[in-house]
Amino acid sequence: MSIFDILDIGSSGLAAQRLRQEIISSNIANASTTRTPDGGPYVRKDVVFQTSNATAKFGEIFSSLVDDGLRGVRVSEVIEDESPGQKRFQPNHPDADAEGYVLFPNVNPISEMVNMVEATRSYEANLSVMNASKSMAIKAIDLGR
Repeated sequence: MSIFDILDIGSSGLAAQRLRQEIISSNIANASTTRTPDGGPYVRKDVVFQTSNATAKFGEIFSSLVDDGLRGVRVSEVIEDESPGQKRFQPNHPDADAEGYVLFPNVNPISEMVNMVEATRSYEANLSVMNASKSMAIKAIDLGR
């Protein structure tokens, strides 16, 4: 594994966690959005990470790792959370139904903040790996002088 492989893997992790943070930020920003252009309340979104083909056999995955080197991570898709939103009784709200209930998004701001902290820590871990490998490369060059 070369220094460039380490940097490629780390940068793929940085990009994936950055997109995850953007999705989480969007969820938090729309936690009270009761009407979207599509109609209905905002639906919480989440990212799905992928590293390799999940249907491959263990031997195939192992040999591909040994032969081709390690792979990074990428966001394979952004999915919508299927859980139902919250119904609140607010008869004066412009989006209230005939019974006075308003359907709010299925976003829990506390859970989203926990996810944001986790994504931030993962981002920082990838950054630390990249900085450590850069530091090792610089020290190796200094040894050669």
